[in-house]
Amino acid sequence: MARSRSSRSVSRTRIIVRQSYYWPDQQLNFWLLVMLATGGVLVGVFASFVTVQNALGLGIPWIIPFGIAVGGLTVIFILIMLALISQRRLLPGVVILGSFILLVLYVTGLIETAIQLFGPQGNVNGNCTRYILTSNHPTGLSINTLAWLEQQTICQAWQAAFAFWIIGAVFLVWMIILGSIVARGGTGDR
Repeated sequence: MARSRSSRSVSRTRIIVRQSYYWPDQQLNFWLLVMLATGGVLVGVFASFVTVQNALGLGIPWIIPFGIAVGGLTVIFILIMLALISQRRLLPGVVILGSFILLVLYVTGLIETAIQLFGPQGNVNGNCTRYILTSNHPTGLSINTLAWLEQQTICQAWQAAFAFWIIGAVFLVWMIILGSIVARGGTGDR
């Protein structure tokens, strides 16, 4: 059971009040692992998009550096939480506030990625269906096979980014709810 404490003292008489918060270990560890993977995937996918855009000589849309920044902020938030857990000072207010800020960023990324994937202008998913799924799958050592594989990888990377925006948003809502339960003093498994 992860515990955290906050203390306060009154100057005239030395009264120390310690508030302990009990975090459910398994849920917290699972959440940390999933969110660490989510942040890493977002950084990796959008960093690879930067490489592709530069190689093609195209501009970089704002969603790409945004995805890298949000993934990096997620990893930093996890590291801060781990540091607070190791000192037994993980407070529900910190977790709720950080999770809410990240939730807003994740929903923003989800909406823009959905527009790029399914929107009228970007329509990455439509192009993937047209050029990857319906085309003849080239085989052998040729430039056509290499081009098809690269196109398939880019399409799957967009789909992975979309999926991990959703996963991150759902898990952040879960952590906001768990943080509020812990703040009220009930986790059920003490």
